[in-house]
Amino acid sequence: MSSNAERPTPATVRRQRPSPLLITILIVAAIIGAFVLFSGFYADVLWFDQLGFVQVLQTRWLSIAVMFLIGFLGMAVPLAISVQIAFRSRPVYAQLNSQLDRYQELVEPLRQVGMWAAPVVLGLFAGIASATQWETAQLWLHRTPFGETDPQFGFDISFYVFELPLYQQIVGFALAVLFISGVATLATAYLYGAIRVTGREFRISRSARIQLAIIVALYMLALGVSIWLGQYAALAMTSQGFLATGAGYTEVNATIPGAQILAGIAGLVAIFFIITAVIGRWRIAIVGTALLIAASLVVGVAYPAIVQRFQVDPSARTLEEPFIQRNIDATRAAWGIDGMVESESDARTDAEPGALRADAETTANIRIIDPALVTDAFANLQEYRQYYGFAEQLDVDRYEVDGQTQDTVIAVRELDLSGLEEDSWYNRHIVYTHGYGVVAAYGNQRGPEGQPVFLQQGIPTEGALGEYQPRVYFGESTPDYSIVGGAEGSAPLELDYPRSAEEGSGNANTTFSEDGGPKLDSFINRLVYALKFQSEQIILSDAVTADSQILYDRDPRDRVAAVAPYLTLDSDPYPAVVDQRLVWIVDGMTTTSMYPYSSHRSIAQTIADVTNANPELTAGDIVNYMRNSVKAVVDAYDGSVTLYAWDPEDPILQAWMQIYPGTVQPMSAMSGELMSHVRYPADMFKLQRNVLGDYHVTNPATFFSGDDQWATPSDPTWSNAQVTAPPQPPYYLTMSVDGQDPAFTLYSTFIPRDGREVLYGYLSVNADAGSTPGQVSEDYGRLTLQSLPKEGSIPGPGQVQNNFDTDAEVSQVLNILQQGSTEVLNGNLLTLPVGGGLLYVQPVYLQSTGATSFPVLRKILVAFGDDIAFEDTLDEALDSLFGGDSGADAGDSGVDPVPTEPGQEGEQPAPETDLQTQLDAAIAQAGTALQERQAAYAENDLVAAAEADERLTTALAEAIRLSAQIEGEAAPEEAPAETPAPEETTAP
Repeated sequence: MSSNAERPTPATVRRQRPSPLLITILIVAAIIGAFVLFSGFYADVLWFDQLGFVQVLQTRWLSIAVMFLIGFLGMAVPLAISVQIAFRSRPVYAQLNSQLDRYQELVEPLRQVGMWAAPVVLGLFAGIASATQWETAQLWLHRTPFGETDPQFGFDISFYVFELPLYQQIVGFALAVLFISGVATLATAYLYGAIRVTGREFRISRSARIQLAIIVALYMLALGVSIWLGQYAALAMTSQGFLATGAGYTEVNATIPGAQILAGIAGLVAIFFIITAVIGRWRIAIVGTALLIAASLVVGVAYPAIVQRFQVDPSARTLEEPFIQRNIDATRAAWGIDGMVESESDARTDAEPGALRADAETTANIRIIDPALVTDAFANLQEYRQYYGFAEQLDVDRYEVDGQTQDTVIAVRELDLSGLEEDSWYNRHIVYTHGYGVVAAYGNQRGPEGQPVFLQQGIPTEGALGEYQPRVYFGESTPDYSIVGGAEGSAPLELDYPRSAEEGSGNANTTFSEDGGPKLDSFINRLVYALKFQSEQIILSDAVTADSQILYDRDPRDRVAAVAPYLTLDSDPYPAVVDQRLVWIVDGMTTTSMYPYSSHRSIAQTIADVTNANPELTAGDIVNYMRNSVKAVVDAYDGSVTLYAWDPEDPILQAWMQIYPGTVQPMSAMSGELMSHVRYPADMFKLQRNVLGDYHVTNPATFFSGDDQWATPSDPTWSNAQVTAPPQPPYYLTMSVDGQDPAFTLYSTFIPRDGREVLYGYLSVNADAGSTPGQVSEDYGRLTLQSLPKEGSIPGPGQVQNNFDTDAEVSQVLNILQQGSTEVLNGNLLTLPVGGGLLYVQPVYLQSTGATSFPVLRKILVAFGDDIAFEDTLDEALDSLFGGDSGADAGDSGVDPVPTEPGQEGEQPAPETDLQTQLDAAIAQAGTALQERQAAYAENDLVAAAEADERLTTALAEAIRLSAQIEGEAAPEEAPAETPAPEETTAP
């Protein structure tokens, strides 16, 4: 049979149709994929719409779409036009070499697709890149003047913040488009014979010459604009000389003029290429390009380097002085420290009787409860159930109690589902949906056993804060999602709180009754959230009805970040009971990195300290301008978010308020009670104190010499010797600063950067906004820097902590307390400007090493100058420190603490056998109380459980005290065993 017979002819070949099953599978897969994609967008719409901020989502999506379209068309259209012109103007009868013939044979079948597909693909990439710049474009459209000008060009600061970034993005995009278009044109012209290179001969058709020359001319023109804009960008960049940010002598006298010259040459070269396109001679364009390259090396690189090396470096102090002053002024203005009150303080170091009489109110408010150490105490005394928990770091606030403002350590009792005994989907998402109430303790008081004194406690909650909505559906520790709500009259499914036996059997249940999340009132909504959370139970469970709502994204910071994405949020949202509601208050800052001459800081690195070891690193972390422009309030019950314009004069906030109109409420809408609980943001204060480490100096010559640089002290209580101690955090205290009336204040200290532990400065800020509705106290936000005598020897926190640790009397008592199964924990070391000097106060906690133990406050350390006192209460310690009478009463005056030393309070130490008997009795009492507490919990009798818990705490504290006394008396008898006598070798 011939070969032709073996090969089927086209007439005998049938086209195989795709399988109907395959088509069906592909269609179903496409529908599922489209629905999954749609469900993500739809869930976002439901969430933002329920919260009342759907316009934020709409504005973002519309802006992204418009910028994507601009980027796509901006790349695809010029590229497609360039390729089409190059192809259509190709020589018809061009003689091609064999290699180009082969290339054309390979390319020609795909030419039609490639000439359109390549621009589309590159356009998609360009569109995606452009879409990420939508915020830059929106800020340009809604730019607002700062009312201040830069010292070099005299432009309003808004030019650098709002306009320059967009202009640079546009020019950079244009350069990319022109470069790609030029390459595509060159390749097409070469492939189709418009450009021929044979040996040393180079030929180009007229049409290709004109097209390439015009593209290069446009590229040179865009390059000239880019170079011209670069001179303005130099004002927010690191200089070649001394300045960390801003144009110094070299930039102003060499780099900036050089940029202007280069921009002019680039424009001239663009004209040369236009001439080339007209007359057909390349020589003038090539010479112009060579001139630009040479000028870039000479004017742009060599000349500034020569000026810096041979003119500036030998006389840097005098030549850089005016530019250092620019940097100082701009940095202090951009970071909000230019209005700081500065004073010299002749701090005394001798502790004289009655020294605190003039600071009686500050003394009465000294906080002795450390919010970083009492979490376990709150947990053991106020959790009540294993599914509740408190934050590791509690918050400090202030409340009016019996007509007096009290510094308060406050915590929210939130859900901790890791403690669930029966962990099922139903329990996790239907039953256990919310926490319950706040627990608050007096900051300046302690109980006889060293436990906190609560002003708000219990379940149901009761205390000095009055009635409020205690249920916590939105907080810092919540399930990923909860399904709540139900029809009116239906049986409540959500656990509300554990009920005592007196209130009735079983636990109290509730039904969420407000609008807190998207509704699950349709099958589509349930399906969308079943896909989002990958749980079929949302569709199948009979607990999910048409009246159900789904709550998610419940962290206060996350909610504020979603509705106000332009804000940099403080890392510590804090709770407050306001107008009978429990709310979270979140500070929002507006920032930029383009403020001329202002020094930059990394937010994450600067705010890191012992209370915030690993801050979240986000985009826009490096900034050189900050304002606390927004106070955000998140309701703990319904999750509603309200944004208040705290600094309505901030131009960046004004621009965003135009972009998202109606989303930010005026300050006048804030109630007086809310005003009384807002505070100065700690993160912003940390950044300001970091800046002031250098910029407390306002004299350029002193700044240049660097001989007066300050640093924040390392945390003196840090115990990990393997890791460098982080900075000491700032502390909130109610106190008087520099003769002002006592107010809620945030403070920090400074030591010299060379590491010597002596105080050089004391920085504080008034954090009390007052209680007038919609009106901020005139003192709020006032920064005060008190400079201390450098020739003095006022000890810093590290030196004071060392004095405490090495004091013979203190160490002896601490060694006794640490014997056995207990350990000593040093609380926060506070520094207060009282008595004409600086008073240090440190609470000392004692904690058993048992599994269920918690720290109790046992001692107070105080220091003034080199004098130290160590007593059971702050009041006693201050009297001891100041010659028997400090002149003022502390908040724990009148407390009769349990003795922690043998023979304290005039009692004679009992014989060891009697102490052992007392210890056995205390242990027995503790065991009985523990059994009674367990029995009370089993019966859900919370009142009896609380009473038994109190007896257990008292018995354990007594056992610890007696154990310390027994071991203290035994220590002298054990000493010879540690130091053998000389005769020991001959003893029988």
